[in-house]
Amino acid sequence: MNYERYYSCDVLNGEGLRVTLFVTGCAHACPGCYNPSTWNRLAGLPFTDEVREQILDLCADHDGLSLTGGDPLLPANREAITDLCRRFKQRYPAKDIWLWTGYRHGEVADLPLLRDVDVLIDGRYLQDQPTTQPWRGSDNQRLLRLSA
Repeated sequence: MNYERYYSCDVLNGEGLRVTLFVTGCAHACPGCYNPSTWNRLAGLPFTDEVREQILDLCADHDGLSLTGGDPLLPANREAITDLCRRFKQRYPAKDIWLWTGYRHGEVADLPLLRDVDVLIDGRYLQDQPTTQPWRGSDNQRLLRLSA
């Protein structure tokens, strides 16, 4: 998996103070996407063990981890995202993970990695469906709280 960037101090991508990772690779290519530079899964930098540990260490003083892109649930990204989520929850069981994907929940509900995701924002971005809902780009997207 590759990533384009991460924010070490983010208040825009989820509740509270967060670390946000932008992975590369997205098969949806939604017209009007705010982040088309993340579509090519070969773009960006390799997501190494060292980068993973830097991100996890940064989460110590934050409320949670946000995963976006690109699409963290692109099949080519799933193994690394599964590992990152598992390690995050082992280290910080009381903190949350937010994940944005162009897939609908029903398409990915059986993925084991979703057991570690607390909030899923699902659905492709539709530029003709603007929204005023927080943390969503278009009105068709849903914010699903997967954990109680």
